[in-house]
Amino acid sequence: MLAAAIFDVDGVLLASPHERAWREALVGLAEPDRFTTAIYQAHVAGKLRLDGARSALEALGVSNADRHAVAYAERKQARLEELIRTGAVAAFPDALRFVEAVAALGWPMAAASSSRNATAMMRAIPLRAGRSLLDIFRVNVSGRDLTHGKPDPELFLIAAREMGVAPAQCFVAEDAPAGIEAARAGGMAAIGVARLGDAEMLRAARADLVVTSLDDVVITELALGRLVGPTL
Repeated sequence: MLAAAIFDVDGVLLASPHERAWREALVGLAEPDRFTTAIYQAHVAGKLRLDGARSALEALGVSNADRHAVAYAERKQARLEELIRTGAVAAFPDALRFVEAVAALGWPMAAASSSRNATAMMRAIPLRAGRSLLDIFRVNVSGRDLTHGKPDPELFLIAAREMGVAPAQCFVAEDAPAGIEAARAGGMAAIGVARLGDAEMLRAARADLVVTSLDDVVITELALGRLVGPTL
């Protein structure tokens, strides 16, 4: 039975400017308009920064992708920090409702993003009673130094261990195929959050449940340890 929750941040909890930053940092390497949402989801989302940079450049056919990846990742990070400072981050309302509903069940929850920017972004989102979104999580393992990035389950297994819960009792909410694969590799259930019309990609990664909104997860069933929602 499920009894704990792990949440990716970018694309699940927050509408962050990550994709925009990756796109705009391409200037001088490739035409930014070629960096589509499909490329972001398939090659960047959920991965460690340098891995995502290299994968995106290879997907775009940039020559000497390995040589350019470090500089590209650094330019993306600088642009992202600028966008965060100007307030280009917002929470998805359905995500806020869902995390508060899961918290009301008394379940431990963890935030687990590959991004080193996730903690600052969650801290900037206010909830009731003077708390931030970050405060609702018992554990935050976002931005940890890892031996392996997603689709390896290392980050999610750390989250489960720090919550004191067996992996089989956890579900992971993810918007990227690499994250779904990581959850399943760790022996966890997976909710695919298809906000970008990418339900088929998430289903192909073996998500247990795919939704377009976290409002679609049936809380009364979740309280019984089951993932139930509409069939997409």
